[in-house]
Amino acid sequence: MKLSDIAIKRPVTTTMMVLLVVLLGIIAFNMVNIDLFPNITYPAAVVITDYEGVGPEEIETMVTRPIEGAIATVTNINNLTSTSSAGGSMVIAEFNWGTDMDMASMDMREKIDMIEGYLPDEVNDPMIVKFDPSMIPVMQLGVAADLDLVKLKSIMEDDFIPRLERLEGVAQVSLIGGKEREILITLDQSKLNNYNLDFSSITNTLMMGNLNISGGDINRGSSVLLVRVTGKFRNLDEISKILIPTAFGTVSLEDIAEVEDTYKKMNSLSRLNGENSIGLMIQKQTDSNTVSVSNRVDGEIDKIIAEMDYDLRVVPIMDQAKFIKKSIGNVGRNALIGGFLAIFILFLFLRNYRSTVIIATAIPVSVITTFMLIYFGNLTLNMMTLGGLALGVGMLVDNSIVVLENIYRYRLEGYNRIEAAKKGSQEVGMAIVASTLTTVVVFLPIVFMGGMAAELFQELALTVTFSLLASLIVSLTLIPVMSSKILKVNEKEKQKMHKKDILDKIKDKYKTTLVWSLDHRKLLIFLSIVVFIGSIALYPFIGAEFIPSMDQGQFTISVEMPKGTNLEETNRVTTLVEEKVLALPEVDSLLVNIGSAGDVMGSSSSDVSSLIVLLKRPSERKKTTNEVMEELRRDILIPDTEISMAAADMMGAGIMGGSPISIKVSGDDLAVLEEMAVKVKEQLAEVEGVREIEDSISEGRPELQIRINRSLAAKFGLRSAQIGSAVKTAISGTIATRYEVAGEEIDIRVKLASNDISSTQQIKDLLIPSPTGARVPLNRIADFSVEQGPREILRKNQVRYAQVTADIYGTNLGQVMPLIRERIDQNLSIPDGYQVEYGGEYKEMQDAFINLVYALLLAIVLVYMVMASQFESLIHPFIVMFTVPMAAIGVMLGLFITGHNFSVVSIIGVVMLAGIVVNNAIVLIDYVNTLRSKGSTIREALLEAAPIRLRPILMTTLTTILALFPLALGFGEGSEVQAPMAVVVIGGLTVSTLLTLYLLPVLYSLISGVRRKVTEGDNINIS
Repeated sequence: MKLSDIAIKRPVTTTMMVLLVVLLGIIAFNMVNIDLFPNITYPAAVVITDYEGVGPEEIETMVTRPIEGAIATVTNINNLTSTSSAGGSMVIAEFNWGTDMDMASMDMREKIDMIEGYLPDEVNDPMIVKFDPSMIPVMQLGVAADLDLVKLKSIMEDDFIPRLERLEGVAQVSLIGGKEREILITLDQSKLNNYNLDFSSITNTLMMGNLNISGGDINRGSSVLLVRVTGKFRNLDEISKILIPTAFGTVSLEDIAEVEDTYKKMNSLSRLNGENSIGLMIQKQTDSNTVSVSNRVDGEIDKIIAEMDYDLRVVPIMDQAKFIKKSIGNVGRNALIGGFLAIFILFLFLRNYRSTVIIATAIPVSVITTFMLIYFGNLTLNMMTLGGLALGVGMLVDNSIVVLENIYRYRLEGYNRIEAAKKGSQEVGMAIVASTLTTVVVFLPIVFMGGMAAELFQELALTVTFSLLASLIVSLTLIPVMSSKILKVNEKEKQKMHKKDILDKIKDKYKTTLVWSLDHRKLLIFLSIVVFIGSIALYPFIGAEFIPSMDQGQFTISVEMPKGTNLEETNRVTTLVEEKVLALPEVDSLLVNIGSAGDVMGSSSSDVSSLIVLLKRPSERKKTTNEVMEELRRDILIPDTEISMAAADMMGAGIMGGSPISIKVSGDDLAVLEEMAVKVKEQLAEVEGVREIEDSISEGRPELQIRINRSLAAKFGLRSAQIGSAVKTAISGTIATRYEVAGEEIDIRVKLASNDISSTQQIKDLLIPSPTGARVPLNRIADFSVEQGPREILRKNQVRYAQVTADIYGTNLGQVMPLIRERIDQNLSIPDGYQVEYGGEYKEMQDAFINLVYALLLAIVLVYMVMASQFESLIHPFIVMFTVPMAAIGVMLGLFITGHNFSVVSIIGVVMLAGIVVNNAIVLIDYVNTLRSKGSTIREALLEAAPIRLRPILMTTLTTILALFPLALGFGEGSEVQAPMAVVVIGGLTVSTLLTLYLLPVLYSLISGVRRKVTEGDNINIS
């Protein structure tokens, strides 16, 4: 190779270039951002439209369908789903991967603008939001103190939130819980009747009497004065004494109502480890680094607490950065251990510290160079990139081992350092280039295949590629230079060449067994095929999943009471759940949000609550997160209460893939859909391992519907808006204006006294003032009925559907989904016009598996092309390729023994194997061809080349296997993602090495012998 010659001739220049790259790599390492996974932006956008006071069916007809029809014309849309619920519509457009979401959002905006005029007048402007991983809070804090909630909330709003939102990278800080101040004006119905007053007269008087108005400018000598009329309320007394005009004069507000400075009715509560608290959710900006944001927030909170006189207890219930740092540190630690194990193996084989130092240099230089390429490739340090480095650590020295071993052999034969370095590196130069390229090209299909798997593993592919290319350059430049300078072979070492050591005895034994193998070729091939078929038979006993779940030590419990349950009852039931959770020894902290779903996108209602449970570190507890959840499922049984649990998901799979099991039943009739959803739930409940079964079409919230008789109302001059406004003011109140005090705006709410509007009959008797002066009872112009409509209406691609979701425990998707499909096919009668669709993680898994199988096939073709180019032969690469499918023996055995499932991660490992397992075969066949070109027969070349290449083959294999061994053990946070890949590579590489040493020479001799007969007979040369 010319490159090694240039490096040997210019050793100083080579050394300086290496040092320059190392320096840049160290700088880049300190500038690369850290995250848990690559930044995956799901290609979707949502259109949110509010239409208050309208039911789901009307929302679907008047809002959702027109918006769906407009958006459906946008290009690159993969799926269009919508949710129509009381008071609002949400339409989600899922685009093909790779779509420019900025352009797609602009197209959506244009289409909606075209139909906006056809929407009802009362509808708010539709809002378009792109899905963004930053929507998921990176931190959730619980704050408690020996203070009342009013004071605590004031501290949060005045001190915490402003200072935290000023921090670099923080997008928004949301507050959950606490009391909010308001001025409440409680009207007396009898006094209103006496003075013939209506609600609008009072709200209008308050609004018009609480204004500051600019009057313009006037001249005063040489100056100009600004004229301002200041009429805003300065104190509570001014509000109480404001005069309300009546038909008989005026009346003071305090004569007809009670005015009090109080707090809004609490619609949510928050508790931290059993004591009242306030929750804080922190979202980061899109491009910000999670770990950096978390560190800044922690530092600022420490400063705030230090400056205060109060004993504030701030507990991070959820902090993505902590898990990220532990996981990344764990992967990095495993990579370091693997590197040291690889170096130890080198020393055992080489028994020469100079040789070991030369090769060991390749690891840090290649790794540091990779950091530089990661930085310039705009990647982050995450589980995938560091996992790629950990996978590559053992392979980083493969090329260097082959080069140095060959140089060392020439030194023992008497060549001087310069000549040995030149001849040794030249002889294997093309072989290591080919072996590196075979490993690199297998990642090309992954980069180009698209889908979530590609988004997730592109960075791993790029990192392994960067590290291997760096190691190739190092092996062809730095290794020959160092060998030419410090690789000494004295007379004692030359004499050792003629003595038998352990490795020589292994070589002799190997040569003997190889002779036997060549003499019994058919038997060896038959045994290999039998073992291969036997390993494939293990497939049904190995499960399947999308991506291995990580034990993050955190989960959420959702409590859902019957619709319409008040906050007090929800709080009572939630307290029972809270006591059960705090009694567990594995629990570290617990944040309870009552009346809130506990996240930014979640619903808020008096009948729901969420409990965020933080467990102790894995080393401090005996049970996994899933085991703790299963124990609580058995212990918490409360009548008329739906309790579901979900483990924390750093990847936001709720946005990406959804629940592990998601079954959609689509059709037009909501009653039929509900009936079918119930039947699907019944079938799921019969399948072992299925948990948390929920449906989207369960009972809606009971509501008192007031249907206005328009003709009767018109006779009194009344419209629906006037009637609706009067009812709203009477029951929940209307914000008339705002009272400014000490830089704070406080709502002034006007409502009817609770004892005047606490029953259905009182609502019916409510007097509605008409423009004619008459006061009309509501029941005279309206009909009343208590009904229970759908909670929400879901649609996919403009067709209604009901969705049933479920989680799994003690099983996997590959085993449970066939059982579910079988039960539904056998026991569920599907009416005409209706269909069942299986989605969620199961669909994502199927799509990813199909894409990865195509990627594997394409990778095998690319590997063959590289080897054909290297050998300039169509037959020799074909021989080498036999080791690829045979590696399945090790893959199946590895997954079966360790209990890992087939997943996107493990299949990525199989794709990698397609490029790795051929490396040893390339080195062996390349040397066999070299000996044959010098006149050796096929058998002589095999019996000479195989023992000589035994040492580098064993060294490269053992260094790769031992480097991956810490990852395969799966210890520490986040290791669950990397372990299956390491197991697959170790198993496949172990078996393929045995095949390379025995089956490959047998196939080579067999096929080459047949080819020779053909070419001699037909005078055709195909090599």
